[in-house]
Amino acid sequence: MVFKLRFVQYFDKRDEKAFLEVEKLFERLEEKENDMTKGRRFISVIGREPSNALIWEAEFESMESAMQALTAIQENTEHDTLLEKQIPFMRDAYSELYQEL
Repeated sequence: MVFKLRFVQYFDKRDEKAFLEVEKLFERLEEKENDMTKGRRFISVIGREPSNALIWEAEFESMESAMQALTAIQENTEHDTLLEKQIPFMRDAYSELYQEL
């Protein structure tokens, strides 16, 4: 069974460049840390989400592995440091977990 984890973050359009620069640091962190999931990132073009929405998503073979990915994020101090840099540019954020039918 497949589970999809998504993080949706809305940033202030005026701060797009700075927000995305920090996001590149998150990408490097995912590549460097073996326990961090390497997600795919999208910017909304057409759809429900506005163009100032960054969507990060990854698929997992079980809910347990998705929850392990969340735990790895929560326990990573470098992730916390990067998040502190990015939060000033955020307007809102939420997480979703989907189960494939």
